[in-house]
Amino acid sequence: MLAARTGTVGSKNLDETAKLRKHSVLSLGSREKAPKSSFEKSKDNRLNTTGQIQQRGWRLALMRELEMNWYLKICDLSYEHTIAYTTGMPHRNLGKSGLRVSCLGLGTWVTFGGQISDDVAEQLMTIAYESGVNLFDTAEVYAAGKAELILGSIIKKKGWRRSSLVITTKLYWGGKAETERGLSRKHIIEEIVRAMTHVINQGMAMYWGTSRWSAMEIMEAYSVARQFNMIPPVCEQAEYHLFQREKVEVQLPELYHKIGVGAMTWSPLACGIISGKYGNGVPESSRASLKCYQWLKEKIVSEEGRKQQIKLKDLSPIADRLGCTLPQLAVAWCLRNEGVSSVLLGSSNPQQLIENLGAIQVLPKMTSHIVSEIDNILGNKPISKKDYRS
Repeated sequence: MLAARTGTVGSKNLDETAKLRKHSVLSLGSREKAPKSSFEKSKDNRLNTTGQIQQRGWRLALMRELEMNWYLKICDLSYEHTIAYTTGMPHRNLGKSGLRVSCLGLGTWVTFGGQISDDVAEQLMTIAYESGVNLFDTAEVYAAGKAELILGSIIKKKGWRRSSLVITTKLYWGGKAETERGLSRKHIIEEIVRAMTHVINQGMAMYWGTSRWSAMEIMEAYSVARQFNMIPPVCEQAEYHLFQREKVEVQLPELYHKIGVGAMTWSPLACGIISGKYGNGVPESSRASLKCYQWLKEKIVSEEGRKQQIKLKDLSPIADRLGCTLPQLAVAWCLRNEGVSSVLLGSSNPQQLIENLGAIQVLPKMTSHIVSEIDNILGNKPISKKDYRS
């Protein structure tokens, strides 16, 4: 899948599934009742809207289960043969497309071709793949193109089926020449072989999305695609973590409900700030110590950065109660948002990746009470003035 960026579980047998599906359809029926007041009608409309959304979700889940059961039956397999069962990795649809992605993905920013060796990169990809991760993200600008090459060479070396993977890359920052960067057709054709729609039509890519675009820009791209019978974006890559919430929790839900654009989020640990490593300054081996990340160091030692560290210390008791680490709590917090299709992890060593993948075990513990407790500590929950589901 290509992304354009701006310059700025369980299984039931077929009979049980059929019964459930029949029940869900029958439950849509209604009975005649006495006329209601306008207030009651307004309240019922809101309830009906929520109920209809739930019904659609149930029906989609049932249809997906029927399709899975049918496929396993004709292949003479059982659910125990699937990746989701053997690894425990949940999968979600990317937006409203039919593409199923692991809810945790592996990113290559800073690490591949830069902070880590090729051997460590192979270790990370192997751990991720064997843990059920099918989504790997890169970009042409990462390590001046080396990240893409390393990613591809590892996949070839491991002999993984390409059909089992979802690879995303991003365009904009290319070479040094004026014609080697940006989103002009010339740049895209020269660097990625064909422009977005042509690439998809030729089968070279399956989907395309955006990265760091505003909601208005995404809507404009969708409108242009529809107007000229082209292919619209299916997702937006956006920064999302405990201290960055507005876009993913307020702006993107509107795009999801209106045009089906999903969210693939990155930096769940805020470039390592939430990892706890910066509680007592900036370690020499950390990302913030790198010369090209002076901006991150300044952010950490700023007044706002110190306030964030205090809030992280207040969150530690919650992590202790749940039997997890602070990074696992932070990643699980991102995953608890059903509007997020996948969270991209960035790790510089196997231990970090294994720890972050453990957030899957914490996700079922993210109850509304826990989420509310976290919100009270953070004090930054954005307020959405509209219900875009209606």
